[in-house]
Amino acid sequence: MSPSPVPSPSSASAPPRPIRQAATLIVLRDGAQGLEVLLLRRAEKANDQNSGASVFPGGLLDAHDRGLHDFCCGIDDAWASARLALPAGGLDYFAAAVRECFEESGLLFAQDARRQQLLDLQGLSRGELAAMRAAAAAGTDALVALCRERGWQLAVDRLAYFAHWLTPPGMPRRFDTRFFIAAVPPGQEVEVDRFEIAEHSWLRPHDALDPARRLKLMNVTRRILQQLAQFASVDECLAHARGLRDVVLNMPRLAGGPGGARPVNIEEPAYAEIGYVDPEGRGHAFHTLEGGAVLALSPNVWRVTSSRVDASPGEHSYFVGAGTGGPWALIDPHVGDDAHAQALRAAAPGPVQWILSTRGHDAAQGAASPWRALWPEARFAGIEPGADVRLGEAVLRVLAHGSDASARGFLLLPGGLLFAGAAAWAPAALPREAQWLAPALGFLQRAAQR
Repeated sequence: MSPSPVPSPSSASAPPRPIRQAATLIVLRDGAQGLEVLLLRRAEKANDQNSGASVFPGGLLDAHDRGLHDFCCGIDDAWASARLALPAGGLDYFAAAVRECFEESGLLFAQDARRQQLLDLQGLSRGELAAMRAAAAAGTDALVALCRERGWQLAVDRLAYFAHWLTPPGMPRRFDTRFFIAAVPPGQEVEVDRFEIAEHSWLRPHDALDPARRLKLMNVTRRILQQLAQFASVDECLAHARGLRDVVLNMPRLAGGPGGARPVNIEEPAYAEIGYVDPEGRGHAFHTLEGGAVLALSPNVWRVTSSRVDASPGEHSYFVGAGTGGPWALIDPHVGDDAHAQALRAAAPGPVQWILSTRGHDAAQGAASPWRALWPEARFAGIEPGADVRLGEAVLRVLAHGSDASARGFLLLPGGLLFAGAAAWAPAALPREAQWLAPALGFLQRAAQR
């Protein structure tokens, strides 16, 4: 298999795509069979990646959301900013969530300042309500004017902060979105505009996730529905959200693999490696390990994965070097696997001057025979811990394992990538320069911090 290309660090990168701030309000209600969530199906539109998707009400922050601060009740900007871990402007997100929900669904989280209860909009005519929503959607300060004229206050204190998601690098449009949850206002009915939003539905989260329903769900929507499915009632879900001490930022990463590219979420095994190989989302990382695959982890590190009898991925070998034309070291070539030997021969990015083994000196000597004919200048002599193998400007520092006297590790400097082999390295045994682990099996891992 030919290696996947990795852009040179000196090659020009595309300018970073702007990240726009957004807010989403997940509206919940208690149904006859449990918790239900409001989903809106977006109208079909050309050149829209979310066309036809079922989503929660939400959208971009607007410049006029700051003007709604004076009409927000129960919390102020200092409290909202602290809750969202922002220096300032946190109340903008709460206000935007309420405004967007009103524009897209007709539900308004507001109260009459005199009555101290959520508004019952059924007293308004359909025409009056439609005019208010159209004005709010026009991007003006219409909601500010409505609050001022009618004495309304936005009931932002009814919202509970629930999730924080950032669109993966490499996507054509990126959004930094705060998700809130709230119980549907009593006495109000959902009314979509049939233009931006085609229809709405109230569904139990696990019903929305059922493939038989054939809903188009974005990754973030699917993941939040999976979270919501854990709760039996609105009160239980709100109590959970209000009890969260910290809301973790979730930023998926795009990667290829069987079935094509897809977002990889933070808890998946490949996530950290994708960030190492392709931090800008340019399309050369993979979410699945495959036997026989050759992957350039960086311009200085190439990984060749062996295949087991059943074609599943086996152990890795690594080429480490100084780039084009420079000397290279081969770590853990695995003797006795002819197919893997052929893959290594084809994948070698340059002249190999060292054959190294994380299993120690004896293993390196045992690996020598099959490779002497191909790389007669390569050295197989044992290297003591603390010694450096110089590969142009790069250095591989030899490390002793500690609990396993025969095991070795090789720390690439600069970069802090430790080729750890099959041994488990305790955090206390790792040098401070070690930032990443390249194991014999599996994906790259971040080194555990002491």
